[in-house]
Amino acid sequence: MFNGNQRQLPECIGFLVIPDFSMIAFTAAVEPLRLANRMSGRALYAWRVMSSDGAPVSASNGVSISPDSALTSKMDGDGALFSAVVLCSGVGAESYRHPEVFSYLHRIERLGVDIGAVCTGTHVLANAGLIGGYKCAIHWENLPAFTESFPTIDVDTHLFEIDRNRFTCSGGTAALDMMVHLIAMEHGEELALKVSEQCQVDQIRPADVVQRMALRTRIGGNHPKLIAAIEKMEDNLEDPLTPEELATFIGLSRRQLERLFRQHVGRSPTQFYLELRLQRARMLLIQTGMPVVDIAVACGFVSASHFSKSYRQQFLHAPRDERRHAVAASSLS
Repeated sequence: MFNGNQRQLPECIGFLVIPDFSMIAFTAAVEPLRLANRMSGRALYAWRVMSSDGAPVSASNGVSISPDSALTSKMDGDGALFSAVVLCSGVGAESYRHPEVFSYLHRIERLGVDIGAVCTGTHVLANAGLIGGYKCAIHWENLPAFTESFPTIDVDTHLFEIDRNRFTCSGGTAALDMMVHLIAMEHGEELALKVSEQCQVDQIRPADVVQRMALRTRIGGNHPKLIAAIEKMEDNLEDPLTPEELATFIGLSRRQLERLFRQHVGRSPTQFYLELRLQRARMLLIQTGMPVVDIAVACGFVSASHFSKSYRQQFLHAPRDERRHAVAASSLS
């Protein structure tokens, strides 16, 4: 589809939906294709929605989609081969294991079909062994767990990545950015701008935009020393800095650092730092199979018992209970 080869129009795109897929990412990937057809006055794209067995699939918001078919390598009618298949998933993708789906993805790759993923679909591709050696993107919330599970895969914080016959994005409206960019590559900037305008989007964000909101937006403040301190915390979750080291880094005394955090975030820098580390630990517990003791070390705790105590105080249950609840929820989806 997007590898520069000339293909017969309309190009056929398959969308493979995984249980609990992200509805916003799915629709943001499909709609630009429809609008490209409408704004060009030509049938540039056709698409088909698939599930592993052809049965309806529920998105993470509870809305059910009725696929056109089970897994297939071709469109109906003239039997045209898909030029690309886009994997759409959402919560729980890290634990998704489906031999039939994995076999299908390997089969279409051998047929020369490009493979894409939106939101957490990148994790499914990694589980299937189909993203190694490629640059890729995944939703920022899944990034820490992904890098722990696949340390050799080149994943980044960008909105999307296009690398040869792989295209992946971080989810949400980034799927729209990626698809509009790909439409521009194939059919020109003018059509891509028309598609964006129809979506009420005033600009096409480039791939290398960092996907998370700016820190000043997330914390609701713009004090430069506060932002510098929190950025330093986020960069040092595994080996936490002491309050004195943090204060020295931003050019304040420890007392001034304490006052700064109390004034702007309502708690001490030590408590704020601990919450960051525990939030990271929670994501690793939910999204990976790492032993609890390894998660404790990865989040800067000196022992599993210290980690467990801190975790219970923050979330009112033990780390093992968190994982148990996540596994139970996954089995129900």
